[in-house]
Amino acid sequence: MGLPRISARVRILLWLLVVMAVALGAVAVTVRSILQRDVDHRISQLLTQETGEFANFVPQGVDPDTGGRFSTADRLLRIYLQRQYADPDEELLGLTGRPGDRPDAIRQRRDLPPDTALWRDGASLTRIHASEDSFGTLKRPQGEVRWAKVAIGPAAGGEPGAFVVAFHPERERAVADKTFWTLLALSGVALLMTTGIGWAVAGRILAPVRIVRATAAELTEQDLTRRIPVEGRDDIAALAETFNAMLDRLERAFAAQRVFVDDAGHELRTPITIVRGHLELMGDDPADREETVRLVTDELDRMSRIVEDLLLLAGAERPDFVRPEPVQLAELTADVFVKVRTLGDRAWVLDGVADREVRLDPQRMTQAMVQLAQNAVQHTAPGRRIRIGSRVVCPSGSRGETGGGGAGGPQPGPGGGGRVELYVADHGPGIPPEDAEVIFERFRRGTSRRGTRTSGAGLGLAIVKAIAEGHHGQVELRRTEGGGATFVLTLETDA
Repeated sequence: MGLPRISARVRILLWLLVVMAVALGAVAVTVRSILQRDVDHRISQLLTQETGEFANFVPQGVDPDTGGRFSTADRLLRIYLQRQYADPDEELLGLTGRPGDRPDAIRQRRDLPPDTALWRDGASLTRIHASEDSFGTLKRPQGEVRWAKVAIGPAAGGEPGAFVVAFHPERERAVADKTFWTLLALSGVALLMTTGIGWAVAGRILAPVRIVRATAAELTEQDLTRRIPVEGRDDIAALAETFNAMLDRLERAFAAQRVFVDDAGHELRTPITIVRGHLELMGDDPADREETVRLVTDELDRMSRIVEDLLLLAGAERPDFVRPEPVQLAELTADVFVKVRTLGDRAWVLDGVADREVRLDPQRMTQAMVQLAQNAVQHTAPGRRIRIGSRVVCPSGSRGETGGGGAGGPQPGPGGGGRVELYVADHGPGIPPEDAEVIFERFRRGTSRRGTRTSGAGLGLAIVKAIAEGHHGQVELRRTEGGGATFVLTLETDA
């Protein structure tokens, strides 16, 4: 079994909670670190200040009983400690005795917890008195102690001493830890609130996405009319607009497919009916059988052409439908002219050629031009003139190299831009305006084109249009000067 599917709403909420938890945790840890650093900094300042004040007192202090200098370190320490006021977590001590021995402690009358008071810890006092450092930290089971001392030399044969400032940082650090845990608790509350708000907001934001999913699930080939309501101007609204546009294209594509299938079925049904009818009525007479075989073969050939044209149009959607390569346009135009002269007894005219190298698929372009020429032959009488040609149209719209009947213009130099046109012009009755809109559609024929009925399936001009669009160009219908129809294949070119 695969992993259970997690909705986008849950994933968004989970990512939001992870980011919020990391951010709030980082804030709490940072605040705790700052508070701890501030505690250490303030303790260091206090120790430095206290020792500095005592160091200044030593050379300047006067014994109130004698009015002179202090005679012993013990007397100096006792008088100084009587005049000082310690902070709640601070101990001011005097130590007398030789370093290395257990010193005698002189303390202020203060109520400190007996289990943490430094003056009761003889081993710690001995270590501090014997240390050569002026600042230090003691790690004790009773708690950490930060200390600083000022040593006093022996006077008048007395014992040496030291002034010691000890600070117990547990209470200050406990305040920082309490602030840290308070921040964590508030962060938990914030995460709970974020969960509720994020769930509601994510649901509101993703509501159009759920509508898209529900709409897509309800779509069928028979019903493509549903659309998503577009609200706002955000990315979700853009998604809804894109989805609606896709539905529009799908609806048009399915409609075109249905029309195509219906028309193809109709076009193929006719020759099938003819073939079946002639086979059912075929007798034993050899002449009759020969005629029937001829008619059947003709209809089968027509069906084969229709199928080939349908396959060609289906392949027009592939990216390799056309394979462009450098082609000399003058040579291609001349080759097409030679090939189309055999299509019918017409007054064929090579109207003009463009001396330009362009990138196009020579086989597909020849196929399109031959189809246009065949179309002209089918709708003109014998002896009528049909002109074949190509030309280059400058970007400004003037024609540089033109076929017959075109106005001459400035010659574009090699490598110039613009577009090229390949055309087939006949001098028949022309095409009525109402037919010009539909003749390039599949299975559509002009209703009054030349007044002549043809046996084609109505796919020739659709194939020409597909080839032109495969070259990123277009096919246009223009009126021929003096009467008739001109089909023009227009291709953009930069070479």
